[in-house]
Amino acid sequence: MAQRTASWCNTQPWRLVVTRGAETERFRKAYAHAGATAKAEPDFAFPPEYLDVYRERRRECAWQLYSSLGIERGDRAATRRQALRNYEFFGAPHVAIVTTEEHLGVYGAIDCGAYVANFLNAATSLGVACIAQAALANHPSLIRGHFHLPDTRKIVCGISFGYADPEHPANAFRTHRADIADVVTWVGFETGPTR
Repeated sequence: MAQRTASWCNTQPWRLVVTRGAETERFRKAYAHAGATAKAEPDFAFPPEYLDVYRERRRECAWQLYSSLGIERGDRAATRRQALRNYEFFGAPHVAIVTTEEHLGVYGAIDCGAYVANFLNAATSLGVACIAQAALANHPSLIRGHFHLPDTRKIVCGISFGYADPEHPANAFRTHRADIADVVTWVGFETGPTR
């Protein structure tokens, strides 16, 4: 289903490496060590900071997660342990590493984002739980080496997936979404959108 994603000039720049079983465990071990010890050097720069409403939304999401897990504000050790769970793929049995070609630049990465959204929606519709993880793009050299990818393949993100544990407290909270009036400017409409 995700393969039907529209892309710039139909380039379909996404390429995935998907693991299972012993290969997931081998990669988990290698990546968990890097995540805990190595400096992050993603192929695509993360925002240098979050300002205004974006900062508020990021903080709200983090505190909702930490609260659901019983982590108190200011408990840096517990928040660090939770952050490191990213590098263990949150215990998922499968991980997909999403890559694009270097020469396609930002548009290749944007198309991969659309692919990831469709992958998540399609998997969810089939009862498979997923989480897209920018943290899995922190150490692209390790990923390229581990999976024997060429240097021209740039790491966009990872997707950890499997069946959800409905009893896990992190699966109980839901993030807030901004009202459409906060994100859309209607031009040429007298009173907003027509239905």
